[in-house]
Amino acid sequence: MTETTQAPSRRKTIIAGVAGNVLEWYDFAVYGFFAPIIAQQFFPSDDPTVSLIATFGAFAAGFLMRPVGGAFFGHIGDKLGRQKALMLSVMMMAVPTFLIGFLPTYETIGIAAAVLMVLLRMAQGLAVGGEYTSSVVFLAEQAPRGKRGFFASWAMWGGVAGTMLGSAVGAGLSNIIPHEDLISWGWRCAFLGGIVVALFGYVIRRHMGTEDSPKPEASPIKLTFTKYLKPMLRLSALNIVSAISFYLMFVYIVTWLVDYMKEPNSTALDINTAAMAVLLVFIPIAAIISDRWGRKKMMLLGMGGLAIFAYPLLTLMHQQDAMMIFLGQVGFAALIATFMSVIPAAMAEMFPSEVRVTAVSIGYNLTFAIFGGTAPMVAVWLIERTHDDMAFGWYMSAMAVVAFLVALTLKDKRNEPLED
Repeated sequence: MTETTQAPSRRKTIIAGVAGNVLEWYDFAVYGFFAPIIAQQFFPSDDPTVSLIATFGAFAAGFLMRPVGGAFFGHIGDKLGRQKALMLSVMMMAVPTFLIGFLPTYETIGIAAAVLMVLLRMAQGLAVGGEYTSSVVFLAEQAPRGKRGFFASWAMWGGVAGTMLGSAVGAGLSNIIPHEDLISWGWRCAFLGGIVVALFGYVIRRHMGTEDSPKPEASPIKLTFTKYLKPMLRLSALNIVSAISFYLMFVYIVTWLVDYMKEPNSTALDINTAAMAVLLVFIPIAAIISDRWGRKKMMLLGMGGLAIFAYPLLTLMHQQDAMMIFLGQVGFAALIATFMSVIPAAMAEMFPSEVRVTAVSIGYNLTFAIFGGTAPMVAVWLIERTHDDMAFGWYMSAMAVVAFLVALTLKDKRNEPLED
């Protein structure tokens, strides 16, 4: 096959891997951006902090389902094929997101509103549990020689793009719709719009036309826990800082800017959207460098940097100056991209194809369920207990040290073929 015929095929591969991630992370993150409004509508309380913690508790509930989704879609991906897992996950995400857009509030149906919100968040978590990791494996396996880090990073790029899209939609709605209407009904538009992205993702993936890896005869889940438990746990620990830093700095940060820095909701979302646009630029650059310089070196650089600079960067953001806030968040974007963009390829390189989707999905989602989903809730709790608006910066630093120590144990496999 010539280079000219390979290029369009490679572009299609990347688009197929990215498309579903944009939807999944748009749908999953938009909840976090509208958390203060959802808190009023579905988890009312005399104490706004209690209400917000309950809202982020529902946010965490979605993450608790991610390991279950990882096991479910991992089994499908390893036994029935990567393409089937990718198509099913994108459609399973669209339905609960669409229903949230029509969900009656606490004022209308009482406690049932809160229960239904939690259940729909859990359904979203089930779908997300299979989407990102299935696309990581798909892209890594389709990558040409010497470009595995670059190809696999597009799964992360799609996730960030989806989160940024949610932030941009939230900013647009906040700027266009009067605040009273935004609280009453405007926030629902963000959820209802997700169906458009879902249809696009489904159409793209339906025509992927790729060959899947050989299917194992034994259960991928059983093989993962009997033969590959240790590397799966190492993978989980490696992702701790990714889970915490991303959801604190690009989802919870909007609430932090509104509640503690007293920035208007629209301004907070504008800053967040711009910072994520910068993150999107950093991701493929860092991945390309990892293909040449090594994944381990990039992870150590980013994790070590975050451990040192998390609190100072938050200090830069802790002032009534939009530019300083933006520059601080861009600093976080640079550090986070340095390790998050190379982890996808590193995860795929840790396992043979017979269990690759299952092991990566369970290991990755286990960490994001425990640490990612609870990150905003822990941040609110830390601030309340310490009376320090930046207390969660130390939390990021500590977890960066943990991931740094795990990264030290990894072997660089960027020049080795993926094991069949």
